[in-house]
Amino acid sequence: MDDMDEQMSTPREEVADEEGSEIDPLSDPEERRVLFAALDSFRQYRQAAHYNITHLRRQSFYSLPSTHMEILASEPFSLPKTLDAVDAAIDANADIAETVLALGLDMYGIDPESTDWHGAATSQDMDKVRSTIRQLYRDWAAEGASEREACCGPILASLNRAFEDISPAKRSHMSVLVPGAGLGRLAFEICNAGYAMEGNEISYHQLLVSNWILNYTSGPRSQSVYPWALGFSNHTRRSHQLQKVQVPDVWPSEELDRSCKDLEAELHAYQRMSMSSGDFCVLYKEPRYEAAFDAVTTCFFIDTAPNLIAYIETVKHCLKPGGVWINLGPLLWHFEGGSPEKKNSSTSSSPSETGRENQTRNRGIGESGSFELADEEVVKLVEHFGFQIVEHESVVGEAGYIQDPRSMLQNMYKPSFWMARKQ
Repeated sequence: MDDMDEQMSTPREEVADEEGSEIDPLSDPEERRVLFAALDSFRQYRQAAHYNITHLRRQSFYSLPSTHMEILASEPFSLPKTLDAVDAAIDANADIAETVLALGLDMYGIDPESTDWHGAATSQDMDKVRSTIRQLYRDWAAEGASEREACCGPILASLNRAFEDISPAKRSHMSVLVPGAGLGRLAFEICNAGYAMEGNEISYHQLLVSNWILNYTSGPRSQSVYPWALGFSNHTRRSHQLQKVQVPDVWPSEELDRSCKDLEAELHAYQRMSMSSGDFCVLYKEPRYEAAFDAVTTCFFIDTAPNLIAYIETVKHCLKPGGVWINLGPLLWHFEGGSPEKKNSSTSSSPSETGRENQTRNRGIGESGSFELADEEVVKLVEHFGFQIVEHESVVGEAGYIQDPRSMLQNMYKPSFWMARKQ
């Protein structure tokens, strides 16, 4: 989409300070640091991946006894050829990282020739850029459709049930907020179904990639991604590690044009889809968002809260009376034990890797104190704050999270699903 006015998802700069007023991420020292670290992680992706993934393995390979090395260098093993293929896969992923970087520098008005932000990325930022690129499999590859359907499907069906009296053509008058929007697929699907949608995301890694995939891809299946190339464990075949997927599976601009015509929507999708960056609990407690939305949808999100009450209060504040909150996800409490990165750190498919940042740079999720509840207690707490539980399934199927279905290690969630109505 060539016209910036017609782009549907370029993040608006709505980062909020402790008083809730908007700030420029480049003028606030902490926001500037976090943004620069994210940008620098995309810059470093290629070099860091080549060094850590293949260079060090080559060193280890050539340190083997010569007789062992000869065996592994020949067919059917051909380990040097495998490392060459992994290098090629890294380069394909790095092409995406560098495209995203260029768009990010332009978006935030940063001189590409400046090196002020070089070296800002931490090891955690490098983990996030790797997992964010891998997340393209879940959100925007045809091969990730089963993961998406397990999560987006129930939410969209419930949203349509909640507003079944509204014709598809008039859904554009119903406003839906998607906190923790990630790479934007659920947000896109909600807009594609005819609703006015606003996504919110705190992670610059996620915002930068979602901006690229929604606004700047050149067509369906136009970019190659190798989601599993950087991991060498639990593959039954080497070809599985080197699986290539094409993204996006649908071209957002083309698909939204088509759905607008099919639904005879009164408002075009470009006018009813937007993204905001910042802490959900700070931004959406502002007076301007009081009773602003007809629905809030949360997917694999509420367990990112150290204090779930803060999330509940924020949802209640920004929902209209009679509005609905639709939630689906597990309860992998990210702050259990006091560390947002501690849980499931040994697995490659943990949501804590997806870039849903638990930054302490804003007052909302950075407040002190935390607790963890069971699903039945979560529902009771939501009821305590004046919501009526309309639907509740403690387990709704099984869902993977950036999971290679052919891997010898399978991490599957049995997420809870509920819909609550604000009284």
